[in-house]
Amino acid sequence: MNGSAEYITPQGLARLKKELDTLWEQERPAVVRTVHWAAGNGDRSENGDYIYGKKRLRQIDSRVRFLRKRLEILTVVDPAGQKNRDRVYFGATVTVATQSHPSRTVTLVGRDEIDTDKGHISMFSPIGRALMGKTVGAWVVVDTPSGEDEIEILDIAYP
Repeated sequence: MNGSAEYITPQGLARLKKELDTLWEQERPAVVRTVHWAAGNGDRSENGDYIYGKKRLRQIDSRVRFLRKRLEILTVVDPAGQKNRDRVYFGATVTVATQSHPSRTVTLVGRDEIDTDKGHISMFSPIGRALMGKTVGAWVVVDTPSGEDEIEILDIAYP
């Protein structure tokens, strides 16, 4: 896997497509109806429904454009199909330990699926880059905001 490619899991792709569909098929038509109704009420300069509606419409259109462009460049990779399961690659769930954290689990994902509350970190993050290609038992040094940290890989799992 190329370091500059933009990967996403099938679940992440489904989430982005659902967001796009919701914005385009539900939210946008509702806002358009509100703006149309508000425009018919006369003076638009002091019409809160009209002003807010136009602003929200611009936000929706911006997000729709972003999602459409993003979906064109993403490469879907299903981690369940990973053949080399003894090394850390995209989609791996890795249990690591440091001196300050006895055990922590992270999953390496693409930029569109980052969720630190769930332990989903970017494969391009300092930790993600350090873990890529490594095996259980390996020690890696990671540059963090608080300085260098040594991390041991305790386990590697794929869905």
